[in-house]
Amino acid sequence: THPALHTPSLPVILSPLPDTIPEQGEHHKKAMEILEHGNPLAFLLDVFHRDHVGDRAVAECLIMSVASQSVENTAGLHVSLSGNSGKGKTHACNAMVRLLPEDYRLKGTVSDKALFYHESLKPGTVLLFDDFSLSDDMQELLKSATANFREPIEHRTLTRERQLKLCTIPERCVWWLAKVESIGDDQVMNRMLTVWIDDSKKQDQAVLDHLKKAEAGVLLSPTEDTDVPICQAMWEILKGAVRRVKIPFAERICFSAIQNRRNPAMLFDLMKCHALLHFLKRRTDEDGAIIATTEDFEYARTLFCAINGEGGGQETKLTKNEAAALESIARMNLEVFTIQTLQDTLGLSYYQAYRLLHGYPTNKTKQQGILDKCPAISLIDATVAEEFCGIEGRRRKHYFSFDLMHYRKWSAQADVWLDNKKDGDQNDSNNDGSDGADGAKDVCSFAPALHTKTAQTAKLNNGEIERNSTKEGNIIDRCTENNTTLRTLQGSYSNPNMAPDECGCVCDPCNIAKLPTNTTISNPIDDSVSHKRIQLCKPDCKAMQSYANMQKTTGTGGTPPLPDILDHQDFRRSAISLGHCTICGKGAAVYHSDSQRTSICEGCYSQLIREWNRAEGVG
Repeated sequence: THPALHTPSLPVILSPLPDTIPEQGEHHKKAMEILEHGNPLAFLLDVFHRDHVGDRAVAECLIMSVASQSVENTAGLHVSLSGNSGKGKTHACNAMVRLLPEDYRLKGTVSDKALFYHESLKPGTVLLFDDFSLSDDMQELLKSATANFREPIEHRTLTRERQLKLCTIPERCVWWLAKVESIGDDQVMNRMLTVWIDDSKKQDQAVLDHLKKAEAGVLLSPTEDTDVPICQAMWEILKGAVRRVKIPFAERICFSAIQNRRNPAMLFDLMKCHALLHFLKRRTDEDGAIIATTEDFEYARTLFCAINGEGGGQETKLTKNEAAALESIARMNLEVFTIQTLQDTLGLSYYQAYRLLHGYPTNKTKQQGILDKCPAISLIDATVAEEFCGIEGRRRKHYFSFDLMHYRKWSAQADVWLDNKKDGDQNDSNNDGSDGADGAKDVCSFAPALHTKTAQTAKLNNGEIERNSTKEGNIIDRCTENNTTLRTLQGSYSNPNMAPDECGCVCDPCNIAKLPTNTTISNPIDDSVSHKRIQLCKPDCKAMQSYANMQKTTGTGGTPPLPDILDHQDFRRSAISLGHCTICGKGAAVYHSDSQRTSICEGCYSQLIREWNRAEGVG
């Protein structure tokens, strides 16, 4: 159960009531009752989801962003929301803005200096910019707003009378930016909570079902929901005073990666914001500061893990499509790929794949691409000789080298846990902050594995790469499974589910498919690897019989629905040809699955990944 859904027991010492309480109407009384005895976060999420389906991580980031305006010792939490067009970015932001008091929200487009001349702009206002490209001046303004969150932003200009005029943007304003791509350079992105909209097929169906109910009159419209004014009253109460929050156990919080100094600060801010929402249930010290609890830490840790995994790119600052592109290349175990490769795996057009890698200029600034963000990708500008209609010619072609080890190290950034040891020893990775002993299984991983279904897939897998000694020589097996590190182990490879006499592959009577592959590419520009073909399996091969059954079902030349039959995570890439592809029967098989006893070509494997990406809303 999510930590936000738990209603904690009341402590002995409660925080005092707000310094300034708005007029006591019916809505404010109910809001105070929720703050005192209920769960304000769960209530806000419930009202939000009546209007917008799913995207819980998005909603929680937006709520924490608003709560940060009422915390004295915070740098503010600003939100960058990205996702494909038409998938609900604008709707999610509008659904949350609707829960705020009207005096504390502003949306639309503005010129570079317009906010300085907005005289009615209040401190603690939420600034929503939807599908808005930030100019260089606006990016600098955003940097100032995050660096000086607790102070007004000053701008001096000259009037027509040549008199100096001081213009200001009030303090404690937060920025919500919703856009398909990244909204600025790395300096801007480092200051934001980076979260993705859910654009999977499952979410599409959920949205459609919700829309049908709304059109049938089964659901109330947001204007008819009587709980919306209660949410607005709750925010007015929270904005009535700015409170300080202390984390007494902060020295026990351990980070395995601290290169980006802003991310640990954001984790602390998430804890403070969660404590603020429950300030009437938290203890206070002699100075009136709210005392955060381990419940606040567990909540912040859970949310931070979500936006560093399948829900966002907090560490990498990648968009969902960019993360899917890199993860697809990693699964295919390619050391060199082309734009055509991304077209095949993501189902994109040439220019979409090109922009994904290189970025593109706009009328205000340049949108960054994967080459600007990921250090594991390098551009190879080559001249190749090709023949067109019998005429030989030369042309330039872009290849991209991919360092899998560097990518895994860069993407699997950090762990966070609570050390319960009194001596403050932070070297014990088995401590998860709950029992101080066997807590390693609960330590979160920030690896942005795009299509993980469980937390276990983001953890280390000691069997991903094995060193083998065979009659073919000592070579290294490169695995396409979704893991965070590559590790080499000594010993020969064997499948515990396969008897010694059984065939390992439809094209491998001698179980040569079990041999590991060579990580060295003799010609990095050539994507194909030519090796000796392997003869067909013996007649009683189980995988061969399974393939024959599929051919009877689909007919000659037909291709079965690959995602419904094969799992792309079960395949390993081989540097030797494994005969003909089990699926199409034409291409050279270079991917093999021991569990399914199937070998497929690069084209069929690309189709597997493309269909998986499509189900996750990529492309």
